[in-house]
Amino acid sequence: MPENEKLEQTTAKAAKKDKKSKPGFFARSGKWLREMKAELKKVQWPTKKQTFNNTVVVIVCCIVVGICIWAFDWLAQSVIGALLDLFQ
Repeated sequence: MPENEKLEQTTAKAAKKDKKSKPGFFARSGKWLREMKAELKKVQWPTKKQTFNNTVVVIVCCIVVGICIWAFDWLAQSVIGALLDLFQ
């Protein structure tokens, strides 16, 4: 039994040391913000022309996908309507 008590005391002391050696919330938050700012400086941001071109591509793709969905929906509706009329 005394060995278990010593083991519990040692782990409790180790936990207290770990908690004390760990930086506080504001220190960690400040470090995170500094690191984030440094990483954002490394980013190669797109030019206005690249951004415009990418925006146009996205809009065109959305329109094309919308037309495809509309066409499939119209076709499915026509087929189902024809089948219902056929069997009534």
